[in-house]
Amino acid sequence: MSLFKKIFSKEKKETLDKGLEKSKTTFLSKMSKAVAGKSTVDEDVLDDLEDVLVSSDVGVATTIKIIKRIEERVERDKYLGTAELNGILREEIAGLLSETETGSGNGFDFDNSSKPYVIMVVGVNGVGKTTTIGKLAHQFKKDGKKVLLGAADTFRAAAIDQLQVWADRTGVPIVKQQMGSDPASVAFDAVEAAVKQDVDVVIIDTAGRLHNKVNLMNELTKVKRVMQKVIPNAPHEVLLVLDGSTGQNAFEQAKQFTAATEVTSLAVTKLDGTAKGGVVIGISDQFKIPVKYIGVGEGLEDLQVFNKFEFVDSFFKKQ
Repeated sequence: MSLFKKIFSKEKKETLDKGLEKSKTTFLSKMSKAVAGKSTVDEDVLDDLEDVLVSSDVGVATTIKIIKRIEERVERDKYLGTAELNGILREEIAGLLSETETGSGNGFDFDNSSKPYVIMVVGVNGVGKTTTIGKLAHQFKKDGKKVLLGAADTFRAAAIDQLQVWADRTGVPIVKQQMGSDPASVAFDAVEAAVKQDVDVVIIDTAGRLHNKVNLMNELTKVKRVMQKVIPNAPHEVLLVLDGSTGQNAFEQAKQFTAATEVTSLAVTKLDGTAKGGVVIGISDQFKIPVKYIGVGEGLEDLQVFNKFEFVDSFFKKQ
């Protein structure tokens, strides 16, 4: 199908294939059971397929859309064999996602017209927020950009220490204060330093508490307001990091954070260690916020720019 063009390099594609191996194997195994003994795609097969998609964390709303598209195709083509179902799913999900604005990228880029470009990173503790920041810093630096980190998650000493480790590992400067410091003060210092040092991109870490939405909203609003004293339209991007291995809980986190602040992009991490990779399909479809990055391994290069066609191709690729 014309939607599937070779976009990624061989190495990048192999990393994606490997990162989605658990999700793909589990999904295809469920699919095999759903169509066992059946030769055509009928109502029973579609019912079983619906169960497979929901249990693969694609999400109910997106699953209903996919089933409807396949029903229309069955009606149009009159006869569809179960042997063709994997390819049909691949095409229809890619077609569904092609209607969204998410997942069309190939490289790590940002709006160069804003300098420094400010990314504020949000997300609950444990989702891979700091790791994502470190890997982003690595990618931007590799592309020749001057990068600075701001350790505005002052709620936990470990968060500051972890970001320092990534700053050392990637060789980029970091602005930090002591644990318990005012997060907005750290963010202010970071963007001020970025302006003075002619930095291309500054990445601000923030606290990952979600127990009180009002407090979270107030804190993030304050961080934004203080940064705007230095750069009027900062932050240029609010990146929400979600843990893909939590499946449907990632949807809930997305709902909570989008209610608390204006999220402009998403990163879905830890896909290599889970069979819940279908959550990316659902999140891409359901949220009017682009999935920008996915994490498919531990290595520095294993944070990838999300491309929906490459993702779907790897998710449904048979050996």
